[in-house]
Amino acid sequence: MPSTSTSAPASAMAVAEADLGLRERKKLRTRRAIREAARRLIDERGYDSTTIEQIAAEAEVSPSTIFRYFPTKEHIVLTDDYAAFTIALLRERPVDEPPLAALRAVVTEMVRRLAEDVSEEYRWRRGLVRQVPAMRAQLGEAQDGMVEAVSQLLAERKGLPADNLELRVLVGAVTGALHQVLWGDHSEDTDLMEMIERALTVLEHPDAVGRPADGPRNV
Repeated sequence: MPSTSTSAPASAMAVAEADLGLRERKKLRTRRAIREAARRLIDERGYDSTTIEQIAAEAEVSPSTIFRYFPTKEHIVLTDDYAAFTIALLRERPVDEPPLAALRAVVTEMVRRLAEDVSEEYRWRRGLVRQVPAMRAQLGEAQDGMVEAVSQLLAERKGLPADNLELRVLVGAVTGALHQVLWGDHSEDTDLMEMIERALTVLEHPDAVGRPADGPRNV
Protein backbone atom coordinates (compact mmCIF):
# COMPACT_ATOMS: atom_id res chain seq x y z
CA MET A 1 0.00 0.00 0.00
CA PRO A 2 6.68 4.54 -2.19
CA SER A 3 8.32 9.72 -2.09
CA THR A 4 9.96 10.43 1.07
CA SER A 5 6.84 11.58 2.91
CA THR A 6 4.61 9.30 4.94
CA SER A 7 1.48 10.35 3.11
CA ALA A 8 -0.12 8.39 0.29
CA PRO A 9 0.82 9.46 -3.24
CA ALA A 10 -0.66 12.67 -4.60
CA SER A 11 -2.58 10.81 -7.29
CA ALA A 12 -4.28 8.57 -4.74
CA MET A 13 -4.88 11.41 -2.32
CA ALA A 14 -6.47 13.55 -5.02
CA VAL A 15 -9.10 10.84 -5.44
CA ALA A 16 -9.56 10.43 -1.69
CA GLU A 17 -9.84 14.18 -1.01
CA ALA A 18 -12.08 15.12 -3.95
CA ASP A 19 -15.33 14.92 -2.00
CA LEU A 20 -14.03 15.91 1.44
CA GLY A 21 -15.20 19.02 3.22
CA LEU A 22 -12.89 21.53 4.89
CA ARG A 23 -13.10 19.81 8.28
CA GLU A 24 -12.11 16.44 6.84
CA ARG A 25 -9.27 17.93 4.81
CA LYS A 26 -7.90 19.52 7.99
CA LYS A 27 -8.05 16.15 9.73
CA LEU A 28 -6.18 14.55 6.85
CA ARG A 29 -3.44 17.19 7.02
CA THR A 30 -3.09 16.62 10.76
CA ARG A 31 -2.71 12.89 10.21
CA ARG A 32 0.00 13.52 7.65
CA ALA A 33 1.83 15.96 9.91
CA ILE A 34 1.86 13.40 12.73
CA ARG A 35 3.17 10.65 10.44
CA GLU A 36 5.88 12.87 9.01
CA ALA A 37 6.97 13.96 12.49
CA ALA A 38 7.09 10.33 13.64
CA ARG A 39 9.26 9.32 10.73
CA ARG A 40 11.74 12.14 11.28
CA LEU A 41 12.14 11.22 14.93
CA ILE A 42 12.33 7.47 14.33
CA ASP A 43 15.04 8.04 11.73
CA GLU A 44 16.97 10.20 14.19
CA ARG A 45 16.44 8.28 17.45
CA GLY A 46 15.23 4.82 16.58
CA TYR A 47 11.78 3.34 17.01
CA ASP A 48 11.99 2.32 20.66
CA SER A 49 13.49 5.65 21.73
CA THR A 50 10.76 7.72 20.08
CA THR A 51 7.78 8.54 22.30
CA ILE A 52 4.28 9.80 21.59
CA GLU A 53 5.12 12.96 23.55
CA GLN A 54 8.14 13.62 21.31
CA ILE A 55 6.08 13.05 18.19
CA ALA A 56 3.41 15.44 19.46
CA ALA A 57 5.99 18.16 20.11
CA GLU A 58 7.55 17.65 16.67
CA ALA A 59 4.14 17.80 14.96
CA GLU A 60 3.07 20.78 17.12
CA VAL A 61 -0.02 19.01 18.45
CA SER A 62 -0.92 17.60 21.86
CA PRO A 63 -0.49 13.91 22.78
CA SER A 64 -4.27 13.69 23.14
CA THR A 65 -4.62 14.87 19.53
CA ILE A 66 -2.36 12.06 18.38
CA PHE A 67 -4.45 9.51 20.26
CA ARG A 68 -7.59 10.81 18.53
CA TYR A 69 -6.04 9.80 15.21
CA PHE A 70 -3.80 6.86 16.13
CA PRO A 71 -4.39 4.59 19.15
CA THR A 72 -0.73 3.49 19.31
CA LYS A 73 2.68 4.40 17.93
CA GLU A 74 2.51 1.34 15.69
CA HIS A 75 -0.64 2.71 14.07
CA ILE A 76 1.18 5.93 13.18
CA VAL A 77 3.73 4.03 11.12
CA LEU A 78 1.45 1.45 9.51
CA THR A 79 -1.83 3.33 9.12
CA ASP A 80 -2.00 5.02 5.74
CA ASP A 81 -4.60 6.20 3.26
CA TYR A 82 -4.45 3.11 1.07
CA ALA A 83 -7.12 1.25 3.04
CA ALA A 84 -9.79 3.85 2.25
CA PHE A 85 -8.44 4.18 -1.28
CA THR A 86 -8.65 0.41 -1.83
CA ILE A 87 -12.25 0.30 -0.60
CA ALA A 88 -13.11 3.23 -2.89
CA LEU A 89 -11.61 1.43 -5.89
CA LEU A 90 -13.55 -1.72 -5.05
CA ARG A 91 -16.80 0.23 -4.92
CA GLU A 92 -16.14 1.42 -8.47
CA ARG A 93 -15.84 -2.11 -9.89
CA PRO A 94 -18.85 -3.52 -11.83
CA VAL A 95 -21.35 -5.09 -9.45
CA ASP A 96 -21.63 -8.25 -11.58
CA GLU A 97 -17.86 -8.75 -11.69
CA PRO A 98 -16.69 -11.99 -10.00
CA PRO A 99 -15.19 -11.23 -6.57
CA LEU A 100 -11.73 -12.59 -7.41
CA ALA A 101 -11.57 -10.57 -10.64
CA ALA A 102 -12.59 -7.42 -8.75
CA LEU A 103 -10.03 -8.04 -6.03
CA ARG A 104 -7.32 -8.75 -8.58
CA ALA A 105 -7.99 -5.45 -10.37
CA VAL A 106 -8.01 -3.46 -7.13
CA VAL A 107 -4.93 -5.14 -5.63
CA THR A 108 -3.01 -4.72 -8.89
CA GLU A 109 -3.84 -1.03 -9.01
CA MET A 110 -2.89 -0.52 -5.37
CA VAL A 111 0.45 -2.30 -5.79
CA ARG A 112 1.12 -0.35 -8.99
CA ARG A 113 0.69 2.94 -7.14
CA LEU A 114 2.71 1.67 -4.22
CA ALA A 115 5.57 0.59 -6.47
CA GLU A 116 5.60 3.75 -8.58
CA ASP A 117 4.82 6.43 -6.02
CA VAL A 118 5.93 5.35 -2.56
CA SER A 119 8.68 2.78 -2.99
CA GLU A 120 11.05 4.51 -0.54
CA GLU A 121 8.33 4.84 2.10
CA TYR A 122 7.38 1.21 1.62
CA ARG A 123 10.97 0.07 2.17
CA TRP A 124 11.14 2.17 5.37
CA ARG A 125 8.00 0.60 6.79
CA ARG A 126 9.08 -2.87 5.70
CA GLY A 127 12.35 -2.43 7.53
CA LEU A 128 10.55 -1.49 10.75
CA VAL A 129 8.14 -4.41 10.45
CA ARG A 130 11.12 -6.74 10.25
CA GLN A 131 12.88 -5.14 13.21
CA VAL A 132 10.05 -4.42 15.68
CA PRO A 133 7.81 -7.25 17.02
CA ALA A 134 5.05 -4.79 17.95
CA MET A 135 4.95 -3.61 14.34
CA ARG A 136 4.47 -7.16 13.08
CA ALA A 137 1.62 -7.68 15.53
CA GLN A 138 -0.05 -4.45 14.43
CA LEU A 139 0.31 -5.43 10.78
CA GLY A 140 -1.59 -8.63 11.47
CA GLU A 141 -4.35 -6.68 13.22
CA ALA A 142 -4.59 -4.26 10.31
CA GLN A 143 -4.89 -7.11 7.84
CA ASP A 144 -7.70 -8.66 9.87
CA GLY A 145 -9.51 -5.32 9.71
CA MET A 146 -9.06 -5.14 5.95
CA VAL A 147 -10.41 -8.67 5.49
CA GLU A 148 -13.47 -7.69 7.55
CA ALA A 149 -14.13 -4.46 5.62
CA VAL A 150 -13.60 -5.94 2.15
CA SER A 151 -15.64 -9.07 2.92
CA GLN A 152 -18.57 -6.98 4.11
CA LEU A 153 -18.43 -4.78 1.02
CA LEU A 154 -18.33 -7.74 -1.36
CA ALA A 155 -21.19 -9.41 0.53
CA GLU A 156 -23.24 -6.22 0.25
CA ARG A 157 -22.57 -6.00 -3.49
CA LYS A 158 -23.51 -9.63 -4.03
CA GLY A 159 -26.53 -9.63 -1.74
CA LEU A 160 -24.93 -12.20 0.56
CA PRO A 161 -24.81 -12.35 4.38
CA ALA A 162 -22.02 -10.24 5.86
CA ASP A 163 -20.48 -13.35 7.44
CA ASN A 164 -20.44 -15.39 4.22
CA LEU A 165 -17.63 -17.92 4.74
CA GLU A 166 -16.68 -18.32 1.09
CA LEU A 167 -16.15 -14.59 0.63
CA ARG A 168 -14.09 -14.32 3.79
CA VAL A 169 -11.91 -17.24 2.71
CA LEU A 170 -11.41 -15.62 -0.70
CA VAL A 171 -10.56 -12.21 0.75
CA GLY A 172 -8.30 -13.81 3.34
CA ALA A 173 -6.43 -15.67 0.61
CA VAL A 174 -5.92 -12.52 -1.46
CA THR A 175 -4.84 -10.60 1.64
CA GLY A 176 -2.38 -13.37 2.48
CA ALA A 177 -0.96 -13.24 -1.03
CA LEU A 178 -0.58 -9.47 -0.76
CA HIS A 179 1.13 -9.87 2.61
CA GLN A 180 3.73 -12.21 1.12
CA VAL A 181 4.41 -9.78 -1.73
CA LEU A 182 4.67 -6.61 0.35
CA TRP A 183 6.09 -7.87 3.65
CA GLY A 184 7.64 -11.26 2.90
CA ASP A 185 11.33 -12.05 2.96
CA HIS A 186 12.43 -11.09 -0.54
CA SER A 187 14.98 -8.82 -2.18
CA GLU A 188 14.50 -5.06 -1.89
CA ASP A 189 14.80 -4.68 -5.67
CA THR A 190 12.09 -7.25 -6.43
CA ASP A 191 9.51 -6.17 -9.01
CA LEU A 192 6.34 -5.88 -6.91
CA MET A 193 4.04 -5.92 -9.94
CA GLU A 194 5.57 -9.15 -11.20
CA MET A 195 5.27 -10.71 -7.75
CA ILE A 196 1.60 -9.78 -7.31
CA GLU A 197 0.81 -11.21 -10.75
CA ARG A 198 2.50 -14.47 -9.77
CA ALA A 199 0.76 -14.55 -6.39
CA LEU A 200 -2.72 -13.93 -7.81
CA THR A 201 -2.13 -16.43 -10.61
CA VAL A 202 -1.51 -19.09 -7.95
CA LEU A 203 -4.90 -18.30 -6.40
CA GLU A 204 -6.63 -18.58 -9.76
CA HIS A 205 -4.62 -21.62 -10.89
CA PRO A 206 -3.20 -23.63 -7.96
CA ASP A 207 -1.39 -25.87 -10.44
CA ALA A 208 0.92 -22.89 -11.07
CA VAL A 209 2.77 -23.79 -7.84
CA GLY A 210 6.26 -24.93 -8.76
CA ARG A 211 5.99 -23.70 -12.32
CA PRO A 212 8.94 -21.54 -13.44
CA ALA A 213 8.16 -17.83 -13.06
CA ASP A 214 8.84 -17.28 -16.77
CA GLY A 215 6.97 -20.37 -17.88
CA PRO A 216 3.57 -20.46 -19.60
CA ARG A 217 0.56 -19.49 -17.48
CA ASN A 218 -3.11 -20.21 -17.98
CA VAL A 219 -4.27 -16.72 -16.99
